[in-house]
Amino acid sequence: MALGANLGDAVSAVRQAIAALNQVPHTHLVQASPLLSSDPVDADGPTYVNAVAHIQTHLNAVQLLEALQDLEQAAGRTRDYHHAPRTLDVDLLFYGEAQMQSVFLSLPHPRWQQRAFVLLPLHALCPAKVSPQMLQAVADQAAAWLPD
Repeated sequence: MALGANLGDAVSAVRQAIAALNQVPHTHLVQASPLLSSDPVDADGPTYVNAVAHIQTHLNAVQLLEALQDLEQAAGRTRDYHHAPRTLDVDLLFYGEAQMQSVFLSLPHPRWQQRAFVLLPLHALCPAKVSPQMLQAVADQAAAWLPD
């Protein structure tokens, strides 16, 4: 999953959300990437803080999405307009090898390969998932690793 924030204390919001993944029922955080700073892509507002997390869960994809939306809401997320700045955004990128298209959820995430803020941290966790060609395709998107 991809996590990001660009309002308030974005670093703390993303770190707290990563920690909160272990509180999601039947879910365990396996690993999280380092934090990345990135300019908004197709969105408004200040610079984002982003990360990618790998979890194991016994929830189905829709249940997991609902739990992730609960984390967003607990962090004060509002949906004022499409791609509005946010206190927390958590996107389900993959659910194993599942493919799904619904009004609520598309798997894999339809734009995961188009965003440096997803590809760079995903590459840090799972290099085999991200090809050099994918990284090259987003090389023009401003992104930088944040210190630990």
